[in-house]
Amino acid sequence: MIVKEHFVGTELAMNNAIVEEEIDFSCDPYIGLEFDTADEALQFYTSYANRAGFKVRIGQLYRSRTDGSVSSRRFVCSKEGHQLSSRTGCPAFIRVQINGSGKWVIDHFHKDHNHNLEISGENCTPTLQQKGGTVVSSLTEFTRRPRKKLLEEVNNESSCPFGIIDFKRLRKEELEGQPKTEPYVGQEFSSPNEAYQFYHAYAARMGFGVRIGQLFRSKNDGLITSRRFVCSKEGFQHPSRVGCGAYLRIKRQPSGKWTVDRLRKDHNHDLDSEKEGRAKGLHASNILNDDADNGFVNGDLFRIDNYPVPRGGRQNHIRNEWYSILLEYFQARQTEDTGFFYAVEVDNGNCMSIFWADGRSRYSCSQFGDVLVLDTSYRKTVYLVPFATFVGVNHHKQPVLLGCALVADESEESFTWLFQTWLRAMSGRQPLTVIADQDIAVQKAIAKVFPVTYHRFSLWQIKAKEQENMGLMGDGFTKDYEKCVYQSQTVDEFDATWNVLLNKYGLKDNAWLKEMYEKRASWVPLYLKGTFFAGIPMNESLDSFFGALLNAQTPLMEFIPRYERGLERRREEERKEDFNTSNFQPILQTKEAVEEQCRRLYTLAVFKVFQKELLQCFSYLGFKIFEEGGLSRYMVRRCGNDMEKHVVTFNASNLSISCSCQMFEYDGVLCRHVLRVFQILQLREVPSRYILHRWTRNAEDGVFPDIDSWSSSQELKNLMLWSLRETASKYIDAGATSIEKYKLAYEILREGGRKLCWHR
Repeated sequence: MIVKEHFVGTELAMNNAIVEEEIDFSCDPYIGLEFDTADEALQFYTSYANRAGFKVRIGQLYRSRTDGSVSSRRFVCSKEGHQLSSRTGCPAFIRVQINGSGKWVIDHFHKDHNHNLEISGENCTPTLQQKGGTVVSSLTEFTRRPRKKLLEEVNNESSCPFGIIDFKRLRKEELEGQPKTEPYVGQEFSSPNEAYQFYHAYAARMGFGVRIGQLFRSKNDGLITSRRFVCSKEGFQHPSRVGCGAYLRIKRQPSGKWTVDRLRKDHNHDLDSEKEGRAKGLHASNILNDDADNGFVNGDLFRIDNYPVPRGGRQNHIRNEWYSILLEYFQARQTEDTGFFYAVEVDNGNCMSIFWADGRSRYSCSQFGDVLVLDTSYRKTVYLVPFATFVGVNHHKQPVLLGCALVADESEESFTWLFQTWLRAMSGRQPLTVIADQDIAVQKAIAKVFPVTYHRFSLWQIKAKEQENMGLMGDGFTKDYEKCVYQSQTVDEFDATWNVLLNKYGLKDNAWLKEMYEKRASWVPLYLKGTFFAGIPMNESLDSFFGALLNAQTPLMEFIPRYERGLERRREEERKEDFNTSNFQPILQTKEAVEEQCRRLYTLAVFKVFQKELLQCFSYLGFKIFEEGGLSRYMVRRCGNDMEKHVVTFNASNLSISCSCQMFEYDGVLCRHVLRVFQILQLREVPSRYILHRWTRNAEDGVFPDIDSWSSSQELKNLMLWSLRETASKYIDAGATSIEKYKLAYEILREGGRKLCWHR
């Protein structure tokens, strides 16, 4: 299979500032070397390259998620990559990163090249000149040789509505009326129409056509904030297109003007000679009327280069070549794993989001799908692939994979399809709780697909919002805010402290705080602790399932091998815990009968949690404060600390017990306060209702204690199939290790087969 690459350039803000004398251009690069600017670092690396015998190209840049400023850049050997025949994939590069003091510091340096070096005195500093021969002015962004598409500028085939551009045909005299200047970053226009007409005229002189690319809207008022004009050969939807990366982007300024903030001039195809008189105009069927109020397009469909795009078309952040590679992989997996499931969202004939889960994940969901974490942390940074995972917590308190997805866009439609597909793959059994982002699109999708599921906001997004908003409010506010959120013990206390906080700092009208208060039940620990989350800490995010092995910047050709390695690594960790739980017994540290009972039932990881609570209970005192019939209440407080106390309620008629700390409701393991009351009541065994099956040693052994909870006979049948298949897989692996074990395994199978036939 031949996989095409999209090529784009990389951008750099260049200036011609003179390098200060204290920089020693005669030394070699080393980690920790500081520069005043990124340009200074480039000039230094270029000087080093001249002495060493190679040339430099400008590599990727990375931007801050907070303010969009450039946070790090790479300068690479000119033979890096394989886009041209002259390149050898050379790995040599330096990366500089801006630190807190504003300096640029080398934090990565790879010295070795994979090609011969030629000493040359030629200065190979990357520069760009205008036609007149003058050097581009300082702080002008320009494009270099094509590189793989950068994450922050993914522009897939599905286009947004174009809105307020007026597309009348540009006549020859109109083109001639445009000034014959080249576009540059910082160039200003009074309207998008003016910018388009300028770029169209420039394109006509250079010999390429122009199409309208993406537009972006404000989340606050829905107004268009920026838009892109691209080469007509951008994308791959039509045979005439070659994935050209040339484009110009304009951004609305507070003054109402529109300025060029991004520009890429390099094309990956030949340009026609200058044809001002024969510039391609847009046909009447392509005209988009100016509608500055709502930005809608007249008509249900419009065509671009004869390719139909639906009105209100959705963006797609998944590159074309991912579909063919992944679908081929999924089909191969289905031949090996009959439980493998995958689905592709189709929107108006276009492939969008992708979901998949193997048989092991589907079986794990039947046991550990009560708590679901949708990890979309790829959104923390610029990304190459929008890779998301569905993760649960197994009986060893390890993350367990419950499905994977590539998310085409972050719309309500996309997340609704994703949750519905996950539900279908997992036999329709809804989770008790979901940890996912707080975006409105995600909230609406969860409410639609999981109407009875509790939605808790992702911690990384909460922290990012706090960092973004609290930086302007001072340290005093931060301390008071954290005290209110993390130390409030009751709803009344939280409400009172929150109001004091708003009044003290004059923030009653702060939009962010208003929103967070309205959604407090989805993120404030006080409100979460009464809901089961399998003990996932409130102040920590669940570790990424694949860790650093697979992330949002993994290239396509490495994605599948890394995915399989990461999955196998996690499952090997689970097998080790299975082995340890089956073959090792933790040491008892008390003479309490409940400790022996729980050691026998729980996995090692869960027993450690229980044992810790049991040991701590000896540091607490309990007093009966209420009794009526079979109902009694106890005040349990820590010795020497009257402030740390909780109320435990016990019903003797049905042996039910609860604590105001709500640890069992949140973790599924009894707390120290309840265990102290058990000692007072001389209860020698934990009631079975407080031993959750999901935490036991036989959680995956085909034991279904809550058969009545399954919504259908088909759902239960699927569970039995997955359970038998998973057990059989382990049985086969063990039986195939030697001839002796094979013979034993075969005899056991034959005997089992006779029994199954007898039971019929």
